[in-house]
Amino acid sequence: MFSLKSKIMGLATALMVFAALGSWLGYRALSNDIVERWGQQVAEIQVRYDSARLLSSLEREIGLAKQMASSQAIIQWAQNPEDPSLQEQALEELETYRTNLSDHNYFLALLENRHYYYNNANNEFAGNQFRYVLDPDSADDAWFFQLIEEGRDFHLNVNPDVALGVTKLWIDVLVRDDQGNILGMVGTGLNLDAFLQDIVDIGQDGITTLFVDYNGAIQLYRDRNYIDFASIIKPEGQKNTVDRLFDSPQDKQRILGMLEMLKKRPDTAGAVESGFVRINGSEHLAGVAFLPTIGWFEITLLDLNTLVPGHYLWPLIVVFLVTLVVALGLFHYVIQSRVLRPIASLESAVEQVREGRFELPYLPKPDNEVGRLADHFEKMTDRVRRYTGELEATVAQRTEQLHRQARVDALTGLKNRRGLDEALLEVISRAEREGNRYGLIWLDIDHFKIINDDRGHQLGDDVLRRVATWLKASVRPYDVVGRWGGDEFLVLLSPCDPPTLEELAERIRRTTEVESKTTGVGITLSIGAYYGHPSESIDHLLKQADQALYKAKQGGRNRVVVSLGGLETSDTN
Repeated sequence: MFSLKSKIMGLATALMVFAALGSWLGYRALSNDIVERWGQQVAEIQVRYDSARLLSSLEREIGLAKQMASSQAIIQWAQNPEDPSLQEQALEELETYRTNLSDHNYFLALLENRHYYYNNANNEFAGNQFRYVLDPDSADDAWFFQLIEEGRDFHLNVNPDVALGVTKLWIDVLVRDDQGNILGMVGTGLNLDAFLQDIVDIGQDGITTLFVDYNGAIQLYRDRNYIDFASIIKPEGQKNTVDRLFDSPQDKQRILGMLEMLKKRPDTAGAVESGFVRINGSEHLAGVAFLPTIGWFEITLLDLNTLVPGHYLWPLIVVFLVTLVVALGLFHYVIQSRVLRPIASLESAVEQVREGRFELPYLPKPDNEVGRLADHFEKMTDRVRRYTGELEATVAQRTEQLHRQARVDALTGLKNRRGLDEALLEVISRAEREGNRYGLIWLDIDHFKIINDDRGHQLGDDVLRRVATWLKASVRPYDVVGRWGGDEFLVLLSPCDPPTLEELAERIRRTTEVESKTTGVGITLSIGAYYGHPSESIDHLLKQADQALYKAKQGGRNRVVVSLGGLETSDTN
């Protein structure tokens, strides 16, 4: 027979084994749940981070490509492609954009004559930008005619240009006239290998990033063999779609289903879908986000076994067993104080981070693996918070830069036409509220084309910069000065009265004439000024100032004609 001691020891042993088994099972379930929740949160953060990195690399290039497409010089040439003077002006403007684009290259394809123009970062085709004629019957040129037929104003595609011998990530923007008719296509290309290295192949173990288009065709992936080049011209069924990465039909359907769910969601921007898939026998957590700005999906695959190996948490079982052997009576206390409570706090913190709140409450950190995990989580959360803040600051900075670039003339540093339109709207609105009057000065440089033709565009650009400097020096600090286009400038005076309008217009003419003589160029201005009423529209205001400028030119140039809203007109020189 067994002694009482043996029975007690046996019962204690059985209880310890049972408790250890129960603790082990509970621990496995809880730790797996924490890892899954953590993985989902990390997947969402990584998706947004990778998406922001891609967009920050593309936003400036897309903005510049759209500016090229709206350039009047390019539009006018596309309407009259055989005009050599329009060709010269358009190519000169394209070359100006080339120096500002990241990869310093551009292309322009004209619809009327199907001519394709291109220049690269080495300026290899300077003076010979015309490369070839697009052939509607050629498979290599089918992308152009396909995009023209679809009428998509903006498109991204990865495509090899056989004629040029380059493979790039192309940014394509349609060129349209004022009636919306398609005239051609303009854009730029980004070096595919460099882009893959900077954005996709980031060298993080356990993290795989790829980008697919709206139909799931792979556009950016570290293995070029999977990239679906020239997706736009391929029929469905022949494209390298994202489901090729998965072996299981269920996983193929799951990843394609996440794409479809994001397409149907009304709040697609910023939304992330996630789910578990298997790749080469290893479980991965897939995070998917749609980027409406470029019409692509970003997919991040996290290998949880690599990021959070299971054996990292095994020492916790030793803690449980030792605690049970030392004293069964302390079992509940030790488990509660050293494991369950910290894990519960960590779980709560994970949920908080998942909701986007990075200011964590106090996390208990017992001197064991759970405590170190909490410490790692705090550090990780702090790093994610800092990265998120830096990303938000970078995105805000890039947005501000694009906002400024869209409203500032790159050559003179003055407001450009868009900036002037906004300033005019603001002044007119304020005048209507306060009943104030304002003045508009419209001027251009006399015989500027002769300066450009005889002495070169470099001197012409220098003249434009100097005139901009003299304009700012001649007006009041709060007056608005801008370049309307070409050699035309506008000055907006608010508040203003007729004597001030005439005085400042004449000061501008006189300052330019006197100062330019010291440079050896000898510049004069024809100036038209108009005294605006609060109820006038922008079109009427510009028309009146333009008519005054026309009278100044007709009167012999180098003079000022001031229109006081139909009351009187003065002419000075």
